[in-house]
Amino acid sequence: MNRPVRIANCSGFYGDRLSALAEMVRGGPVDVVTGDYLAEVTMLVLAKNRMKKPTGGYAASFLRQLKPVAAEIAERGIRVVVNAGGLDPAGLARDTRALLAEAGVDLTVAHVEGDDLSSRLTGPAAQGHDLSHLDTGEPFTSWGHEPLTANAYLGGFGIAAALVGGADIVITGRVADASLVTGAAAWWWGWSPADHDALAGAVVAGHVIECGAQATGGNFSGFTGIADLRHPGFPIAEVDRDGTSVITKHEGTGGAVTVDTVTAQLLYEIGAPGYLNPDVVARLDTVRLDRDGPDRVRVTGAVGHAPPPTTKVAVTGLGGWRNSCTFVLTGLDIDAKAALVERAVHARLDGDPRVTDLRFTRIGRPATDPADQMAGSSLLHVAVDGDQHGAGRAFSAICVELALSSYPGIYGMGVPSAGSPYGVYWPTLIPQRVLRHTVVHPDGREEIIPVPATAEPVETAAPADDVPYDAGPTVEGPLGRLVHARSGDKGGNANVGLWTRDPEAWPWLAATMTTDRLQELLPETRGLTVDRYVLPNLRAVNFVVRGLLDGGATEARRFDTQAKALGEWLRARHVPLPERLLR
Repeated sequence: MNRPVRIANCSGFYGDRLSALAEMVRGGPVDVVTGDYLAEVTMLVLAKNRMKKPTGGYAASFLRQLKPVAAEIAERGIRVVVNAGGLDPAGLARDTRALLAEAGVDLTVAHVEGDDLSSRLTGPAAQGHDLSHLDTGEPFTSWGHEPLTANAYLGGFGIAAALVGGADIVITGRVADASLVTGAAAWWWGWSPADHDALAGAVVAGHVIECGAQATGGNFSGFTGIADLRHPGFPIAEVDRDGTSVITKHEGTGGAVTVDTVTAQLLYEIGAPGYLNPDVVARLDTVRLDRDGPDRVRVTGAVGHAPPPTTKVAVTGLGGWRNSCTFVLTGLDIDAKAALVERAVHARLDGDPRVTDLRFTRIGRPATDPADQMAGSSLLHVAVDGDQHGAGRAFSAICVELALSSYPGIYGMGVPSAGSPYGVYWPTLIPQRVLRHTVVHPDGREEIIPVPATAEPVETAAPADDVPYDAGPTVEGPLGRLVHARSGDKGGNANVGLWTRDPEAWPWLAATMTTDRLQELLPETRGLTVDRYVLPNLRAVNFVVRGLLDGGATEARRFDTQAKALGEWLRARHVPLPERLLR
C-alpha cells in the first residue's frame, strides 16, 4: 500500500443516482467506494419510515445498488463503506448479509454503532451535559418537543478498525460525512489519531467528494462552461500517505473536475476556517488547489489540530402541522390579484388559535407583452403552520373555495392536500468521552474505539472588513460576472461562499464583499448575525447567516428551505464592477 488509495463516492444523499455504485465499480480502478446517505432531514425521514415498518430505519436504496455488482466487488477486492445504516446499522448489516447469501457472494460485513443517543438523552443531561442549543445557547428543556432521533457524529477510526478486521463492507449510522473517507484512508495508510495533518487532508478530500456529482460540475455556478452535464461522473479522491490528494473521476464520464468545481464543493456548508471533525480540526484556510491534468485537481496544504473534546448531536422530532397552496397569477393587475388572495385568507385565519404562522411568497414577475401564457404568469405560494385541524383540511378548503370567488384567471398548482407534520431540529454538543463508539466485526466480536486526545479548538479571527481597494472606473453589473458562489444549509444557518478564479479580482472581492454589503444585497439577512471568513488561498470569502433557516431545513419557512439558491440570487444582484477586471 505504497500508492495513493483511490476512494470513490457513489451517493451524496438518500435518493441519489441508483446506478452510481455500479458506475464507480465498473468505470475504472478503485480501492474503496463510499456512500453518504444522511442529513438532518434524512434522519427524520427514516424515523417516520421506521414508525410505519420495523426495517424503515435505514437507506434501503443501498441494497438495490449493491445487488447488481456484489460479485464484481468481491472479484476485484473493493471495499465498500456507507452510512446507509442510518438509524439501524445493525439491521442493514443483517439484511446485507442476507442479500449476499442469496446471491452466493462471499463478502464480509461489519457495522459501526454508538451514535444513537435517543434512549440516553436524560442520562447525559443528568450528568451535567445540558444539551444546550449549539447556536442559541437555549437549554434543551426549552425545546418542548418529543425527540424521535438523537445521533452523535462519530469519527472515522471505527471504520478503519472494521477494515483492519477484514470487513469488505462497512455500514455505519451517523458518522461525520468526511469520516467515510478518513476511515478508509486511515486503514490504508495505518494512520494513528495523532496524524493530524494527514487526517486533515483526508477530511478535506472527504468533504469534497461527499456530495457526489457536486464535485464534478453539479450545482456549479459556472455550469455553462462544462461541456456535458447530462450525466456527470461521480468523484474519486486519490489520498496519499501525507493526506494530500488528487480529486478526479473515471475517464470518459460526464461533467468535469476543475479547480472551480472543487472550490465550490469545498466552500459548501462550511463555517469558520477551522473545520471540526471528531478526528481532527482541519484548517481550510491553509488548503491549496492546483490543476494536475485533465479532470485532476491536487489538494495540498491542509493543517490539522487535535480534535475537539465534544462532537455534534442532531436531535429531531415532530413539530406542528404544515400545509401550503400555490396560486398562478396571470396577466394584468398581478399585485392586486395577489393582494385579493391575501385579504381573503387573512379574513378566514386571522385570530384562529389553531394557526401559528401564515406566509405569502411571490415567485417571479410576468413579462411585459408576454409571448405565451406562461411568460405572463407568476406564482403566489401560501403556507400555514398550526395544528392538524387549522392547518389541515380547513386551510385546504379555504383555498379551494376561492376558485369561483376571487381574481380572474385563478387556478392552482394541483389540488391542495391535507398537509403533514413538519420536523423540528435541535443541534447540540456532547463530550466524545461519553460515547460508546463500537465496531461489530463480521464474526460478531465488538471492539470499542478509544476517544482520541482532544483539545479545545482555537479559531483565528477573520480579517477586518475595511480592506482598502482602489476600484478605479466602474460599471454596474451582476456580481456573478466576476464571482462564483455556492450556498447551503448548516442547521438553522445558511452559508454562502464566494470566490473568483481571477487573481487580479481577489483584492476587489475581499474589499467589496463585506458583511454590510452582503446584507445590503440580501435584504432578508438584515437583522440577523452574519459571520464572515476569508480564505485567501482559495480567493474566497465565506458568510454564515445565522437563523436564516429558522430551526433548520426540516422546519424552515423560507421557500428555499436549504438556501440552495441563495448564492445564485446573490450573483444576480448588481454592484459596481471595476472596468479593468471586465475583459
